[in-house]
Amino acid sequence: MNTIYGYARVSSTDQNAARQLTALREMGVPEKGIFLDKQSGKDFDRPQYRRLLRRLKEDDLLCIKSIDRLGRNYGEILEQWRFLTKERRVDIVVLDMPLLDTRRGKDLMGTFLSDIVLQVLSFVAENERANIRQRQAEGIAAARARGVRFGRPPWPVPEGFHALRRAWREKKLTLSQAAARCGMPRGTFYSKARAFEKLEKENGAEI
Repeated sequence: MNTIYGYARVSSTDQNAARQLTALREMGVPEKGIFLDKQSGKDFDRPQYRRLLRRLKEDDLLCIKSIDRLGRNYGEILEQWRFLTKERRVDIVVLDMPLLDTRRGKDLMGTFLSDIVLQVLSFVAENERANIRQRQAEGIAAARARGVRFGRPPWPVPEGFHALRRAWREKKLTLSQAAARCGMPRGTFYSKARAFEKLEKENGAEI
Protein backbone atom coordinates (compact mmCIF):
# COMPACT_ATOMS: atom_id res chain seq x y z
CA MET A 1 0.00 0.00 0.00
CA ASN A 2 1.37 3.45 -0.93
CA THR A 3 2.19 5.76 1.96
CA ILE A 4 1.63 9.49 2.41
CA TYR A 5 4.41 11.55 4.00
CA GLY A 6 4.82 15.19 4.92
CA TYR A 7 7.91 17.35 5.18
CA ALA A 8 8.16 20.65 7.06
CA ARG A 9 11.11 22.94 7.68
CA VAL A 10 11.84 26.10 9.61
CA SER A 11 15.15 27.94 9.43
CA SER A 12 15.94 27.95 13.17
CA THR A 13 14.88 26.28 16.42
CA ASP A 14 12.96 29.34 17.63
CA GLN A 15 10.68 29.52 14.58
CA ASN A 16 7.20 28.00 14.71
CA ALA A 17 6.26 25.23 12.28
CA ALA A 18 2.62 25.06 13.44
CA ARG A 19 1.10 26.32 10.16
CA GLN A 20 3.01 23.77 8.12
CA LEU A 21 2.19 20.90 10.48
CA THR A 22 -1.51 21.82 10.60
CA ALA A 23 -1.70 21.90 6.79
CA LEU A 24 -0.01 18.49 6.54
CA ARG A 25 -2.38 16.95 9.09
CA GLU A 26 -5.39 18.40 7.27
CA MET A 27 -4.05 16.74 4.12
CA GLY A 28 -4.29 13.42 5.93
CA VAL A 29 -0.61 12.87 6.67
CA PRO A 30 -0.30 10.66 9.80
CA GLU A 31 1.87 11.93 12.67
CA LYS A 32 4.44 9.17 12.14
CA GLY A 33 4.73 10.24 8.51
CA ILE A 34 5.64 13.88 9.23
CA PHE A 35 9.30 14.88 9.22
CA LEU A 36 10.40 18.27 10.55
CA ASP A 37 13.81 19.93 10.25
CA LYS A 38 14.73 23.06 12.19
CA GLN A 39 17.64 24.36 10.20
CA SER A 40 18.53 26.38 7.13
CA GLY A 41 17.49 25.19 3.70
CA LYS A 42 20.84 26.08 2.13
CA ASP A 43 21.43 22.41 1.26
CA PHE A 44 19.77 19.02 1.62
CA ASP A 45 22.05 17.66 4.33
CA ARG A 46 19.27 17.74 6.95
CA PRO A 47 18.69 14.86 9.40
CA GLN A 48 14.92 14.50 9.09
CA TYR A 49 14.96 14.99 5.34
CA ARG A 50 17.55 12.22 5.06
CA ARG A 51 15.34 9.97 7.21
CA LEU A 52 12.40 10.76 4.95
CA LEU A 53 14.37 9.83 1.82
CA ARG A 54 15.19 6.44 3.33
CA ARG A 55 11.47 5.80 3.83
CA LEU A 56 10.15 6.96 0.47
CA LYS A 57 9.44 4.31 -2.14
CA GLU A 58 7.90 4.32 -5.60
CA ASP A 59 4.37 5.80 -5.81
CA ASP A 60 4.45 7.18 -2.26
CA LEU A 61 3.08 10.69 -1.85
CA LEU A 62 5.12 13.56 -0.37
CA CYS A 63 3.28 16.69 0.80
CA ILE A 64 4.94 20.04 1.49
CA LYS A 65 3.31 23.35 2.42
CA SER A 66 5.28 25.48 -0.08
CA ILE A 67 8.04 24.94 -2.58
CA ASP A 68 10.65 26.82 -0.55
CA ARG A 69 10.34 24.25 2.27
CA LEU A 70 12.38 21.96 0.04
CA GLY A 71 15.25 24.45 -0.08
CA ARG A 72 16.43 27.99 -0.75
CA ASN A 73 18.44 27.51 -3.90
CA TYR A 74 16.63 27.58 -7.25
CA GLY A 75 18.89 25.02 -8.93
CA GLU A 76 18.93 22.64 -5.96
CA ILE A 77 15.14 22.68 -5.61
CA LEU A 78 14.73 21.76 -9.28
CA GLU A 79 17.35 19.03 -9.01
CA GLN A 80 15.71 17.56 -5.90
CA TRP A 81 12.28 17.64 -7.55
CA ARG A 82 13.71 15.79 -10.54
CA PHE A 83 15.39 13.23 -8.27
CA LEU A 84 12.22 12.54 -6.30
CA THR A 85 9.80 12.40 -9.22
CA LYS A 86 11.98 10.87 -11.96
CA GLU A 87 14.44 8.62 -10.11
CA ARG A 88 12.54 7.69 -6.96
CA ARG A 89 9.18 7.94 -8.78
CA VAL A 90 7.49 9.63 -5.85
CA ASP A 91 4.46 11.90 -6.23
CA ILE A 92 4.68 15.41 -4.74
CA VAL A 93 1.93 17.82 -3.74
CA VAL A 94 2.67 21.46 -2.91
CA LEU A 95 -0.28 22.53 -0.76
CA ASP A 96 0.03 26.26 -1.47
CA MET A 97 0.08 25.65 -5.22
CA PRO A 98 -2.46 23.03 -6.43
CA LEU A 99 -0.93 23.08 -9.93
CA LEU A 100 2.14 21.42 -8.43
CA ASP A 101 0.55 18.03 -7.91
CA THR A 102 2.31 15.30 -9.87
CA ARG A 103 -0.66 12.94 -9.46
CA ARG A 104 -2.54 15.06 -12.00
CA GLY A 105 -1.81 15.54 -15.65
CA LYS A 106 0.84 12.88 -16.09
CA ASP A 107 0.54 13.21 -19.84
CA LEU A 108 3.09 15.27 -21.76
CA MET A 109 1.16 18.55 -21.52
CA GLY A 110 0.43 18.14 -17.80
CA THR A 111 4.09 17.41 -17.06
CA PHE A 112 5.18 20.37 -19.19
CA LEU A 113 2.86 22.79 -17.36
CA SER A 114 3.91 21.45 -13.97
CA ASP A 115 7.60 21.89 -14.83
CA ILE A 116 7.03 25.49 -15.95
CA VAL A 117 5.14 26.36 -12.74
CA LEU A 118 7.85 24.71 -10.65
CA GLN A 119 10.62 26.66 -12.32
CA VAL A 120 8.78 29.97 -11.98
CA LEU A 121 7.98 29.40 -8.30
CA SER A 122 11.52 28.27 -7.49
CA PHE A 123 12.92 31.39 -9.16
CA VAL A 124 10.44 33.64 -7.34
CA ALA A 125 11.30 32.04 -3.98
CA GLU A 126 15.04 32.52 -4.51
CA ASN A 127 14.58 36.04 -5.84
CA GLU A 128 12.51 37.01 -2.80
CA ARG A 129 15.24 35.76 -0.46
CA ALA A 130 17.79 37.83 -2.40
CA ASN A 131 15.54 40.89 -2.04
CA ILE A 132 15.20 40.29 1.70
CA ARG A 133 18.99 40.08 2.06
CA GLN A 134 19.36 43.30 0.06
CA ARG A 135 16.75 45.10 2.20
CA GLN A 136 18.51 43.91 5.35
CA ALA A 137 21.86 45.17 4.07
CA GLU A 138 20.33 48.53 3.10
CA GLY A 139 18.67 48.80 6.52
CA ILE A 140 21.95 48.10 8.30
CA ALA A 141 23.78 50.64 6.13
CA ALA A 142 21.11 53.29 6.83
CA ALA A 143 21.28 52.57 10.57
CA ARG A 144 25.04 52.89 10.57
CA ALA A 145 24.74 56.20 8.73
CA ARG A 146 22.51 57.38 11.59
CA GLY A 147 25.18 56.36 14.07
CA VAL A 148 23.67 53.05 15.19
CA ARG A 149 26.37 50.58 16.20
CA PHE A 150 26.07 46.83 15.87
CA GLY A 151 27.84 44.10 17.78
CA ARG A 152 29.26 44.16 21.28
CA PRO A 153 29.65 47.60 22.88
CA PRO A 154 33.28 48.83 22.94
CA TRP A 155 35.22 48.46 26.16
CA PRO A 156 35.37 51.93 27.80
CA VAL A 157 38.76 53.60 27.89
CA PRO A 158 39.68 54.39 31.51
CA GLU A 159 41.17 57.66 32.65
CA GLY A 160 44.92 57.63 32.19
CA PHE A 161 44.80 55.07 29.38
CA HIS A 162 46.82 57.15 26.93
CA ALA A 163 49.54 57.95 29.48
CA LEU A 164 49.84 54.24 30.29
CA ARG A 165 49.82 53.39 26.59
CA ARG A 166 52.73 55.74 25.96
CA ALA A 167 54.58 54.39 29.02
CA TRP A 168 54.17 50.88 27.63
CA ARG A 169 55.41 51.92 24.18
CA GLU A 170 58.42 53.61 25.83
CA LYS A 171 59.06 50.33 27.68
CA LYS A 172 58.58 51.95 31.07
CA LEU A 173 55.83 49.41 31.73
CA THR A 174 55.21 45.89 30.49
CA LEU A 175 52.05 45.10 28.61
CA SER A 176 50.73 43.20 31.62
CA GLN A 177 51.44 46.11 33.96
CA ALA A 178 49.82 48.70 31.71
CA ALA A 179 46.75 46.51 31.14
CA ALA A 180 46.41 45.78 34.87
CA ARG A 181 46.54 49.47 35.79
CA CYS A 182 43.76 50.11 33.24
CA GLY A 183 41.73 47.22 34.59
CA MET A 184 41.72 45.59 31.16
CA PRO A 185 42.68 42.17 29.83
CA ARG A 186 46.03 42.23 28.02
CA GLY A 187 44.43 41.57 24.65
CA THR A 188 41.89 44.37 25.05
CA PHE A 189 44.54 46.87 26.10
CA TYR A 190 46.74 45.90 23.17
CA SER A 191 43.95 46.11 20.58
CA LYS A 192 42.79 49.48 21.96
CA ALA A 193 46.34 50.81 21.90
CA ARG A 194 46.82 49.68 18.30
CA ALA A 195 43.50 51.27 17.28
CA PHE A 196 44.43 54.64 18.79
CA GLU A 197 47.90 54.50 17.23
CA LYS A 198 46.30 53.88 13.85
CA LEU A 199 44.13 56.95 14.35
CA GLU A 200 47.17 59.00 15.31
CA LYS A 201 48.95 57.90 12.17
CA GLU A 202 45.96 58.68 9.95
CA ASN A 203 45.33 62.09 11.54
CA GLY A 204 48.96 63.06 11.98
CA ALA A 205 48.37 64.10 15.59
CA GLU A 206 48.98 62.49 18.94
CA ILE A 207 45.93 61.32 20.87
